[in-house]
Amino acid sequence: MSQNKWYQMTAEETLQSQQVSMEQGLPWEEALKRLADHGRNELSEGQRVSPITLFLNQFKDFMVLVLLGATLISGLLGEYLDAITIVIIIMMNGILGFVQEFRAERSLRALKELSAPNAKVWREQGVHQIPARDLVPGDIVLLESGDRVPADVRFLVANGMYIEESALTGESVPVSKTTEALMGTDIPLGDQRNLGFMGTMIARGTGKAVVVRTGMNTEMGKIADLIQNTESMETPLQHRLEQLGKILIIVAIALTILVVVAGIMHGQPPYAMFLAGVSLAVAAIPEGLPAIVTIALALGVQRMIKRKAIVRKLPSVETLGCASVICSDKTGTLTQNKMTVTHLWVGGDVMEVTGDGYSPVGEVQVGGQLADLRKHPMLVKLLQLSVLCNNAMLVEEKQEQKRKKGKDSKDSSAETDSVWNIKGDPTEGALVVLSAKNGITHESLSEQFSRIAEFPFDSERKRMSVLVTYNGGRMVCTKGAPDVLLQHCSYILWDGKVIPFTQTLKQKVMSANEGMAKSALRVLGLAYRELKSSDRYDEYDDVENSLVFVGLTGMIDPPRKEVRDAIVRCRKAGIKTVMITGDHQTTAEAIAKQLGMMPANGISLSGQQLSQWSDEELETRAEDIYVYARVSPEHKLRIVKALQRKGHVVAMTGDGVNDAPAIKAADIGIAMGITGTDVTKEASSLILSDDNFSTIVAAIEEGRGIYENIRKFIRYLLASNVGEIMTMFIAMMAGLPLPLVPIQILWVNLVTDGLPAMALGIDQAEKDLMQHKPRSSKENIFARRLGWKIISRGILIGVCTLGAFWLVLRGAPDDADNLLRAQSVAFATLVMAQLIHVFDCRSSRSIFHRNPLQNKYLVLAVLSSLILMLAVMYVDELQPIFKTVPLGWKDWILVLIAAGIPTFLMGLGSVLSPKKTKRSGPVRYNSNSKPSFR
Repeated sequence: MSQNKWYQMTAEETLQSQQVSMEQGLPWEEALKRLADHGRNELSEGQRVSPITLFLNQFKDFMVLVLLGATLISGLLGEYLDAITIVIIIMMNGILGFVQEFRAERSLRALKELSAPNAKVWREQGVHQIPARDLVPGDIVLLESGDRVPADVRFLVANGMYIEESALTGESVPVSKTTEALMGTDIPLGDQRNLGFMGTMIARGTGKAVVVRTGMNTEMGKIADLIQNTESMETPLQHRLEQLGKILIIVAIALTILVVVAGIMHGQPPYAMFLAGVSLAVAAIPEGLPAIVTIALALGVQRMIKRKAIVRKLPSVETLGCASVICSDKTGTLTQNKMTVTHLWVGGDVMEVTGDGYSPVGEVQVGGQLADLRKHPMLVKLLQLSVLCNNAMLVEEKQEQKRKKGKDSKDSSAETDSVWNIKGDPTEGALVVLSAKNGITHESLSEQFSRIAEFPFDSERKRMSVLVTYNGGRMVCTKGAPDVLLQHCSYILWDGKVIPFTQTLKQKVMSANEGMAKSALRVLGLAYRELKSSDRYDEYDDVENSLVFVGLTGMIDPPRKEVRDAIVRCRKAGIKTVMITGDHQTTAEAIAKQLGMMPANGISLSGQQLSQWSDEELETRAEDIYVYARVSPEHKLRIVKALQRKGHVVAMTGDGVNDAPAIKAADIGIAMGITGTDVTKEASSLILSDDNFSTIVAAIEEGRGIYENIRKFIRYLLASNVGEIMTMFIAMMAGLPLPLVPIQILWVNLVTDGLPAMALGIDQAEKDLMQHKPRSSKENIFARRLGWKIISRGILIGVCTLGAFWLVLRGAPDDADNLLRAQSVAFATLVMAQLIHVFDCRSSRSIFHRNPLQNKYLVLAVLSSLILMLAVMYVDELQPIFKTVPLGWKDWILVLIAAGIPTFLMGLGSVLSPKKTKRSGPVRYNSNSKPSFR
C-alpha cells in the first residue's frame, strides 16, 4: 500500500497489510527481522561535514583570496603592520563563519530529540517497554495522555484521543482521533484523523495503534530529508561583496599596469614606478571592507538584541533589510496561540466578550453595554455550564520582577506579575476563562455542584456530557457541535423560561451558528437537563436527549495586538506579507482580513488546490496570493522557492517543526523564541525572543540602515581610491614628476581606511529609510547612481589634487626642494579632500542635506585623522620618512580651496536641482465590517 493511503484503509485492512494480529502482536523473532529490513526508527542526519573542513571552507571566498594577495604585497613593501592586520581580519571572519555554520547544522540533531525515547509495545501477548528506535512497522503500540507518538501509526482504538499536532501541521487546537477509514484522496495532513505522527504529543485520552512508518519514512523523516537537501541561500550582501572584490582586483591590476607603463614611457625609473604601481594596487583593494562590514553588522546585532531579536548569522540582518516578502506562520506568530471566546449567542442576543488570552480580565457586553448578570439569568446558566462541562483548569503563576524606581536610584522594588495559563484542552480553557471573567469558577461552583459522572467527548458523538448533583437532584451538562447538539434538544431557554424548541427557533440558532462559522469562529453549543429520580444515567444515550438548549459560544485564536500596525509599516515600506498556515482556510482568511494583510483582490489558496498546481503555475500566480491554508511542509518549501524565482528576497517566520525546511530555504529564516521548537531555531537566522511579529519590522529597519552604511563606506573609500589613482595616472600621462611617493600613498590609504571609514559604517539612518521600496535582490552594489558618484567625485579629487601639485611645482619645476613642497601640498590636498568628502557620503543627496555634526564618532574620527596627517608634516623625525616638508599659510589656503571643490561643487549642483525620491505607494485594503450573528 502506498504510504499516503493508510488513512483510507480500515483497521482490519491495516493489520492485514502489516501481517500482524492486534491480540497477539509481533513475535520477537519477526520484530528483529523487520528491524534488520527497515532499519532503526530514528532520523538520519545525512553526511556530516567535519569541523576542520567547515573551518577551511571559510577561506575559499574570492574576497578572502584578494585579501591574501594584498597581505603578500604589503609584506613585500615592508608594511608588516598592514599585513598582520589583514591576517587578523581574515582569521576573525573565518572563525565567525565557522561558528555560524557549525551551529546551523545542529538543526537535524534537534529534530532527532523530538523522537520518543521509549515506547510501550504489545508483543507476543505482553506489554513491553522498549527503546522507540527499535520499533518496526507492524508493532502494536499503547498510547496515553502525555506520551509522545513514537512513529507514524494507524489508530486501532481511540478513547477520547486528542493529539497536539501544531508543531507539525500548524493546527491551532488538539486534533481528535478516530479509528474509521477516511474517504477521499490527497487529504491534508491535519485532516488525517485516524493517523498519529512521530514527535506529536498526546493531549488526552488513551489508544492502541499499529506502526505503519518508521524512521526517515515518517512525516518527521520527510522534514528531516527536506532540511538535509535544502541549500541555504547566499545572502545579497555576500553576493555583492564577492562581486565588488572581483571588480576591484581587475581594476587594480589594470590601473597598476597603466600607471607603471605610462611612467616608464615618460622617463621615470622602473623600480620607483613599480613601487608606485604596487602601492596604488594596495590602495585600490579595500582590505578594511570586511572589518567595517563585520563591525557594522555586529553593532546592528547589539541594537537588535535590545529590540528583542537574536541574530544567529550576521549577514541575516542586512538580508532582511532587502526583504520584499515576509511569509509568516499564523498560529503563535500572527496570533496568540490562546483560544479566546469573543462572541456569545443567548436567547437571541448577540454578546461580545472583551479581553484576550488566558487572563481572566474582560467583560460580556450587549449592545456595547456591560451585561448585568442579575438581569441575564440565561447568560449565568451558560457560564455555569461552561465551567461544569469542562476538564481544563485556569492556573495563575506568580512571576517576581525587579523594577527600578529611578534612573539614578540604587533601590529597586520587586513587583509580582501574574501569568495565566491553561492546563488541559485550549478549547475548554477558553470556556473556563470566559466564565472566570464574570466571577464564575470551579471553586465558586464546588459547593453547589458536585460531579458524579462524565461521558467524554469523542469524534463520533461530537459532544461531551457531565453529570452533577444539584439542589438534591441531578443535572446533565452537555456541550458540543451545534448541528449535532440541536438534534438532542427538545427545549430552549428563552426569555428566562424553558419553552419547546420549535423549528423556527432552531433555524435562528443555526443562522447564528453559520454567522459565527463564516467569521472563522469555532462554535460550541451548551445545553442541560435536570434529571428525575427515576431517570437512568448509566449510558450517554440515557441522558443526552430532551436537553434544554442555552446558547452558543464563538471562539478564535486572536491576532496579536501589535501585528496590524507592523503589517501597515511593512506595506509602507513596500513589503508584502503572506500567511502560510496549516490551519483551516476560513480561519486563515478571517485572521488575514482582521490584520489588514489581505487586500480586496487578494487570493487565498488551500493545500489541496496547491497540490494540483505545477511549480510554473504557482510561480505565475504567487504575486496575487496572500493566504495559503492547510499546507504541508513540502508546500511551504514550494511557496518560498516560487517567490524566490520571481526575484523576491523572502523572509520566512514560524515556530513549528513543519516550518523548519522552508525557514532554512528562505533568504532569511525567522524563528519564534518562546513558542518555537529547537528544530526551527537551529534552522533559522534570526530568533524573536518575544515572539513579536513587529520586531521583524525593527529588523528590517536595521538591515536597511546597515546596507546603506556599507554603501556609504564603499562610496567614500572607492571615490578616495579613484582620486589617488587619477592623481598618479594623469601625472604620468602628462609627463609630470610623481605627485605622491609610495609611502605617502600607503599612508593616505591607512588614514582613509581607518577611523573615518569605521565611523561612517555605523552612521545614523536617514529619516525616510522606511518609506522606500525594497531594493531588488539583483541590484548591483553600484546601483542608484552610486557608481557615478564614486567616479565623478574621485575624478574631481584627483584633478584638484594634481592641480594643487602643478600650481606649486610650476614655480620651480627643476628645484628638488620645490618638488618636495609640491608633493607635500598634493599629499595634504588629497587627505583633506577625502576628510571633507566623508561628510558628503552620509547623505544620498549632498553634504548640505544632513547635519555634519550629527555623527559624533565621525567628527572625532576626522579630527584624529587630521592630527595624524599634521604629525607626518610637522614632526621632524617623520618628515624624512614620509618625504614631507612643513607648509605655510598660503599653501594651506590652496590646499583647503582645492580639497573643498569636489564636495561643495557637487553639493551645490544637488541643491539647485533637488532629487525626487521615489517611494512606495500605499496598497488599499477594504475595512472590515462588524460581524452579525443574528
